[in-house]
Amino acid sequence: MSTTTSTHQWRFFRSGGFDQVTISTPADLQHLSELDPKLWTVLNCPTTGLEFDDATLAMMDQDGDGQIRIPEILAAVNWSCERLVDLNVMFAEPGLPLNAIASDDELGAGIKYAAEQVLLYSNKMPQDNLQVADLLESTRLFAADHFNGDGVVVPELTTDPELQQFIADIMVTQGGIADRSGSEGVNSESLQQFIAQAQSVLEWHATFTESQVALCPLAEQTADAVAVFEKVQAKIDDYFVRCQLAAFDDRATDNLNPAIGVYDTLANKVVAEADSDIATLPLSAIAADKALALGSGINPAWAGAIHDFSEKVLTPLLGKPCSELTYSSWQHISAQLAAWRNWMAARPETAVHALGTDRLQLILTSELSTKLQTLIDQDLQACTFADNLKALEKLVRYQRDLVTLLRNFVCFSDFYQGKQKAIFQAGTLYIDQRSCELVMQVGDINRHAAMAPFSGCYLVYCTCTRQGETPLNIVAALTGGDVDELMVAGRNGVFYDRKGQDWKASVTKVVAQPVSIRQAFWSPYRRVAAFIENQVQKFAASRDKGIEANTTVAAPAPSSFDIAKFAGIFAAFGLAIGALGTALAAAVSGLFQLAWWQIPLVLLIVLLIISTPSMIMAYLTLRRRNLGPLLDANGWAVNTRAKINVPFGAALTGLAHLPKGAKRSLRDPFAEKPSIWPYLIGLVLVVLVGWVVWQKFFAAAPLV
Repeated sequence: MSTTTSTHQWRFFRSGGFDQVTISTPADLQHLSELDPKLWTVLNCPTTGLEFDDATLAMMDQDGDGQIRIPEILAAVNWSCERLVDLNVMFAEPGLPLNAIASDDELGAGIKYAAEQVLLYSNKMPQDNLQVADLLESTRLFAADHFNGDGVVVPELTTDPELQQFIADIMVTQGGIADRSGSEGVNSESLQQFIAQAQSVLEWHATFTESQVALCPLAEQTADAVAVFEKVQAKIDDYFVRCQLAAFDDRATDNLNPAIGVYDTLANKVVAEADSDIATLPLSAIAADKALALGSGINPAWAGAIHDFSEKVLTPLLGKPCSELTYSSWQHISAQLAAWRNWMAARPETAVHALGTDRLQLILTSELSTKLQTLIDQDLQACTFADNLKALEKLVRYQRDLVTLLRNFVCFSDFYQGKQKAIFQAGTLYIDQRSCELVMQVGDINRHAAMAPFSGCYLVYCTCTRQGETPLNIVAALTGGDVDELMVAGRNGVFYDRKGQDWKASVTKVVAQPVSIRQAFWSPYRRVAAFIENQVQKFAASRDKGIEANTTVAAPAPSSFDIAKFAGIFAAFGLAIGALGTALAAAVSGLFQLAWWQIPLVLLIVLLIISTPSMIMAYLTLRRRNLGPLLDANGWAVNTRAKINVPFGAALTGLAHLPKGAKRSLRDPFAEKPSIWPYLIGLVLVVLVGWVVWQKFFAAAPLV
């Protein structure tokens, strides 16, 4: 950022007690980097919690730290200046004309092409302006019927039915890949996986053709025979190993057969052939080198499986029925079925088998895979549209939002000139017959309230709720009217956000500060009145409790009347009243010793003596009333003292006034009836003053 002397003639306006630069011409944008940072109103601001598009701020936040600083502002301004032919569009209504895009370099040409495509996809004419909303409908911009740059091809992208069916086959066997359009399709990786799996399946089937006789000793029944064989294989192997162990050592025979105690568990229950306890027993009685009898003597749980094995495997392979199975015959049968079993073990694990060899052969011998890869390559080439679309969105957002941000960052013209609300103004709070325009969102009320009092503003913190919305916290500055009736908790109002939605606002915290000199003038008397009222209420409450206590407990025994004590109390009261009367009489006598025109001056001086300290304190507070601490407490870095003087403060808080020309009836049918005592007291005072004046100025005067 340059800090050299700028050759641009800047224009400033004065508001809030400081000079602020005006941002209103293309030259102001082009030379913004030359403006001394000390003249910027803000040094950084947060990217959230503002009445501003968070997505635009996220694009500007280059380091992603949630703060926008001067270099990032300048980068956005300079980039916009490079990408636009006419910078006047930055100050126009939202909407980017196609002819305003600079296309003299590769990026500019890409952005302009993307803009033309967006207008086409949005059914707009070339002379129409691009809006941010046009760039957010991804399902339309990346529709399934045109390339979108993600390398995923959906069936709708081609009109060739064979190619569409090929894409469907790949999706069924490999799974669909999500496309930017929202549909599913295939990409280069899924295509290559399909081709590789199809080739492996065809190669596997080719080995069957080459050695069909060796693989299928039972021809078409081989597969069923192998399934029956594999059901009993482990159990028959177990039987022959046990018999071989018995031949190895006859002492092991008893241990290889079930112990007698095993049958005790079966004695007291209903036994079925499928009982798991029976199925775990050996296939037949174990003896040294014993053949397996296929008729009687078979474990009941395995009798059915052995019968199927004898009928479907043993007899067909040996060529004759057998009543028993020797170990050598078992080895021969296992060897005959080994080729098929090994071939099936080499079967590729893929869903491509479901398509059949004829379909796979057709796919591999045709040009379908080449055509599909061409479509994928064409879609990938369109990725420049997607990349340029991001740059186009950035440019359209900057055209709509950047000048607004500058008028709330480089200066506070939106806030002080009143044409529109500043981006930190969240809405309007209506409470206590007034509307507060200086309202901000607050994340943490207690944290914010720790710094905000330095603003010198009377602050009201509220929690706002609305049906179906997340509650939010706000702080409102009351800069006009009286605030004596505001309460910390329980006082409710209505908050209208910038969208016009109404929220219920409940006061949770108040930071009291003077609001006006007029209020400060009457403040001492109101405090005295409040103190007296409070004391009277306490005295009345204590007397009420005393009476209640006396009526609820047993009455004490009557005591004798002490006339000396009573006389002392009466004398003390008399002396106090006498002293008060003497002082009052002296004051009144001294007052009426003055000339008649001096009396109002004395009363005015007394009022000023009482009220002046409060008025001075209020004046000093109002003089330092400052917007900066309110924003700093929200994460801003305000670079100046942005004052809120009395006239401007009055504009930020609207008071209730009857409409001009409204008719008003002063008759209140429910008004309290006037008391006669104030009139009597007033009459007595008038008579007393008149008598004193007569005695001083007229009674002693000689008659002429």
